[in-house]
Amino acid sequence: MALCAFSNAAFAQADREFGSEVELVDPDVLRVCADPNNMPFSNQAGEGFEQAVARLLAKKLGRSDVTYTYFPQATGFVRMTLGSNLCDIIMSYPQGDELVQNTNAYYRTAYALVYPKGGGLDGVTTIEDPKLKDKRVGVVAGTPPGTYMARAGLMAKAKAYQLVIDTRIDNSAKAMIDDLEAGTIDAAVLWGPMAGYYAKKSDKDLTVVPLTHEGKGPAMAFRITMGVRPADQEWKRTLNRLIAENQSEINDILLSYGVPLLDEQDQPIAPSGRASPADATPDSGEAAAPAAGPKG
Repeated sequence: MALCAFSNAAFAQADREFGSEVELVDPDVLRVCADPNNMPFSNQAGEGFEQAVARLLAKKLGRSDVTYTYFPQATGFVRMTLGSNLCDIIMSYPQGDELVQNTNAYYRTAYALVYPKGGGLDGVTTIEDPKLKDKRVGVVAGTPPGTYMARAGLMAKAKAYQLVIDTRIDNSAKAMIDDLEAGTIDAAVLWGPMAGYYAKKSDKDLTVVPLTHEGKGPAMAFRITMGVRPADQEWKRTLNRLIAENQSEINDILLSYGVPLLDEQDQPIAPSGRASPADATPDSGEAAAPAAGPKG
């Protein structure tokens, strides 16, 4: 059996090298790679916006169900999910990352500044605003906003939160918003989807400002795609068509979670004006797959 497995692996490697690998996408079920505890993106209860978008896609494709392979979205995520053929799509992946093949982008957003309304920071739209000079600002270590904060002289008083975490145990975004609510920090800088989601859930009245006016330096706005295997060319084309045909519905799902959507000119995208999509809430009969395992 070991020899047979080795032979199959060798043939599969040869196929990949010559570009003849067949697509392994399940034709009946939408198989999604997801993090088991990383709201607002996904969780095992099916409450994330990635899962709401997946339900929309499954319905449009006529798939009978959506199933999940769960693994913490950290080291080993692609290898243990999409790369192991356990699922066929990663719902959110930055454009240009070489670990996967990207579809067309289905949303664009940016890092955002979050602060309490009426707390002295109203009107602030950039990290270098003088109003932030004596403030304690939370930031996730190693993310692009740190460069601008250092340039503005804010790092001496900043509070850093971990970038690489096990989402089953830690949640830097929620911890930062909790500290903002408690007054431990005066403002928070977070990836847009997390900023918008946790600000929307807060009991405080919080302002979320996409940071799109920072001048020269690291990119702050990013296009987000869906990720598929390099061999799955037809699957990518199918998803590109679905994104184009259903962009307004996808936008409405994302906006319902507080995601600050931006067009290519950094202008905010508004809801379509239609009723909230039914796909934004999980189907009560949907079963969650068990976690795929620990970090790889």
